[in-house]
Amino acid sequence: MAAALVVAIVLSMIIGKYPLTAGELADAWLGWAWGHDQLDPTIATVVWNVRFPRVVAAILIGASLAAAGAVFQALFRNPLVAPDILGVSAGSSLGAVLGIFLSLPVIAIQLTSFAGGLIAVLAVYAVGMAIRNRDPVLTLVLAGVAIGALAGAGISLIKILADPYDQLPAITYWLLGSLTSVTRGDALGILPAIVIGLAPLIAFRWQVNLMSLGDEEAKALGVETRWLRPLLIAGATLVTAASVSIAGVIGWIGLVIPHIARMLVGPDFRRLLPASMLLGASFLLCVDILARTVARIEVPLGILTAAIGAPFFLWLLAGGRRGWQ
Repeated sequence: MAAALVVAIVLSMIIGKYPLTAGELADAWLGWAWGHDQLDPTIATVVWNVRFPRVVAAILIGASLAAAGAVFQALFRNPLVAPDILGVSAGSSLGAVLGIFLSLPVIAIQLTSFAGGLIAVLAVYAVGMAIRNRDPVLTLVLAGVAIGALAGAGISLIKILADPYDQLPAITYWLLGSLTSVTRGDALGILPAIVIGLAPLIAFRWQVNLMSLGDEEAKALGVETRWLRPLLIAGATLVTAASVSIAGVIGWIGLVIPHIARMLVGPDFRRLLPASMLLGASFLLCVDILARTVARIEVPLGILTAAIGAPFFLWLLAGGRRGWQ
């Protein structure tokens, strides 16, 4: 899987509207490593200012969404759960759409998107804490659906009020997901949030194995589920919100990739988590290559991930039922 990721990185760097050869890419890397500045300025711009930030962002976002999906599916013991189950994507989308509607600068739009995702999750938790006489997991899921629907209604309202010639196209394109405008500053900006969010998922990955058996069984084996479950959900939520804040809504990765990883390495979360992250990063890099080359204009990532993920979802519904039981 690591080799596949390396191949995807190289292909993503050389394929595009301005194709490069492997030798030109090697010269760029060697020039950077040895401190040479004799590279053609056009190639240097393409490599370092255009494609390198996209590759870094695709790796971070793909790995984060896949890791979040794997964690949510294990914690909720449901193979059809995705990172937006707690309304994260909808909340982040509402924050970004509001920022675009108010004509805020790009950095402010990313911050409103990030804040929207966190507010959505806090609202879901507040509902879950307020309703105590129901199954807590089911309450969280249903609260996430409700908060997501409210955020969707807010997005629809803003789209109606937005300028149809300027703001509405920007809102629509952002909601479809894209890495077109990602810069090195954007990639570096979400890096701390992703590192903080992934840290508990990696550190407590073996406890997730026990928690996937159920809370009672996990407690009997010494796992403190009362604080560990919220910590893991918060970490998965944080990386999802950070990803949505710079690239828009890129669906299906958190649903599809953990299933593929599970087929390859099995359900042991100690292997499943790194496998999901490697596959998620490779998958988004490959989808980004398609987005840049499949048509004369760049195709939004959300369209391509849906085109790949929806058939897989239907196959899962049709053929995976025996495995769920």
